[in-house]
Amino acid sequence: MSFTIGMYSVATALVCGAIFGFALERAGFASACKLTAQLRFRDWTVFNVMFTAILVCAFGLFILEMTGFISKNDIYIPSAFIYATLLGGAGVGAGMAVGGFCPGTSVVGIFSGHMDGVVFFLGLILGTVVFAGVYNAVEPMLTALPAPEAQTVPELLGLPTIVVLLMLTAVAAGVGYFTTRTPKPKQRDTDTRDQSAQPGNA
Repeated sequence: MSFTIGMYSVATALVCGAIFGFALERAGFASACKLTAQLRFRDWTVFNVMFTAILVCAFGLFILEMTGFISKNDIYIPSAFIYATLLGGAGVGAGMAVGGFCPGTSVVGIFSGHMDGVVFFLGLILGTVVFAGVYNAVEPMLTALPAPEAQTVPELLGLPTIVVLLMLTAVAAGVGYFTTRTPKPKQRDTDTRDQSAQPGNA
């Protein structure tokens, strides 16, 4: 049995995109400050939310494949190239550091009424046009170093998919635990406040 969206693919994409955008807005991703705080390791909301979304998608695809609704061939996995990945990662990272948005969150910012989201999105369009114009010139460099033939992480590591999913879940749980727990007040600060509250210390 195969699961095919068919003529409803566009509508399904719009509905899923709207739901995902709503989740991003509720997580605070409409604010550029939230995203830049992640790059400074001061706010781990971006990592926790996005890693959770990745895990939900990964487990969903795994369950759909195990139950026969989809097959591996139904999922398009583009070939990876090392230089292209490094350049793209550096470009997106620099853009997020400077503008405080990624392509998706800039749209969330626009619909939340943030002008910086509009400016970032216009810059995104301009950058896309420029890249398309120079693509033929840089294509040999981008495709010069293909990634390993393995198309998925389980194939690359030689492990069952469920094992990789559980490993990623453990990473997400560990990072979530250490980055969301409330730090206890220092004993020295507590003692100082107690002493100042005693009679004669006013």
